[in-house]
Amino acid sequence: MKKVLAIALAISLLAVSLVGCTQDTGTGGSGGAGGAEIALITDKGNIDDKSFNQGSWEGVVEFAERENISHNYIKPEDASDDFYLAAIDLAVTGGAKVIVTPGFLFEVAVYQAQDKYPDVKFILLDGAPRNADYSDFKTNENVASVLYAEEESGYLAGYAAVMDGMTNLGFMGGMAVPAVQAFGYGYLQGAEDAATELGLADGSIKAIYHYTGDFDENDTNKATARTMYQEGMEVIFACGGSVGKSVMSAAAEAEAKVIGVDVDQRYDSETVITSATKGLAESVVQVLDSIYNTDSWDTFGGKTTYFNAENNGVALPTVVLDDANADAFDRFESFTIEQYEEVYASLVAGSVDPIREIEVSDPSGAATAEELTDALSLSKVSVITR
Repeated sequence: MKKVLAIALAISLLAVSLVGCTQDTGTGGSGGAGGAEIALITDKGNIDDKSFNQGSWEGVVEFAERENISHNYIKPEDASDDFYLAAIDLAVTGGAKVIVTPGFLFEVAVYQAQDKYPDVKFILLDGAPRNADYSDFKTNENVASVLYAEEESGYLAGYAAVMDGMTNLGFMGGMAVPAVQAFGYGYLQGAEDAATELGLADGSIKAIYHYTGDFDENDTNKATARTMYQEGMEVIFACGGSVGKSVMSAAAEAEAKVIGVDVDQRYDSETVITSATKGLAESVVQVLDSIYNTDSWDTFGGKTTYFNAENNGVALPTVVLDDANADAFDRFESFTIEQYEEVYASLVAGSVDPIREIEVSDPSGAATAEELTDALSLSKVSVITR
């Protein structure tokens, strides 16, 4: 009973504090906390995190401003299921009809909220609703579960790096969760295919593959990246949220290169040559359009939809923001947009279909070098894991 009361008090206090953490923009919404019809709940990051929160919010803003619909975001005080659900409660109290939740951290909160608020539509990005112990997965008709083909985006990154002449590739993922695994598997496969296309010898591509165990910017992750660069890695695919900041810092000191993730991170550091992006804004806009304009919610509601190359769900950046004449491939030595468009077309056509999942014996999800080599049919790429 004491625990229940403690949680209730914490949520009550959260609801008060959250009022100061909402941003209301646009017109046409109803009253309440923020008074917005479309609300986004941030995860533990900020709205300008250069990752999931920012990319998702950009989609909300693009659609809502175009359609003149009120919109806001709410940042919970803590990254936990209870606080996420409390933030959803606050959004609904404010009149939200659509709630966007960016990331797998919201899986449990949306699992609970979908029953609690059957008349509210939820857009859950990069996750599927589940209970806390993973014993039940359920996506109600009022939930659109959106996942991304990270293996395709990672494939493009690995392919580009090798076609650009790089033969020493690093991978630093955060935790070995499905999305991060898929990025890494695709990266190795793209490198393998590019090496084959170039006629390189077996073992000519060296790869160091590592999971940090967190998604943080810290000295340990910077030291790991520094060591990789000292061992000759020309580029590191930084695939772990704020881990990327640590890698970029190490790369700047080593005068080396980085591949960003999720959103275009070239604006964060001169070391970022490209980014394996997810169409976060694009997917949000498409689902919102199904609600407000095309009466096609059933295309997404009650199911999981993968966004991939075929529906503009993954890519390498091809434009530079605020400069229509700039070259988004200017940080490559030789890889061109024409080469990119050709390999991208092969993903759209399905003639290239990277593997997303492999059998891994370690409960952590971290594959061994042997598991990676065998499952991904690597011969040109010689991989070691740490």
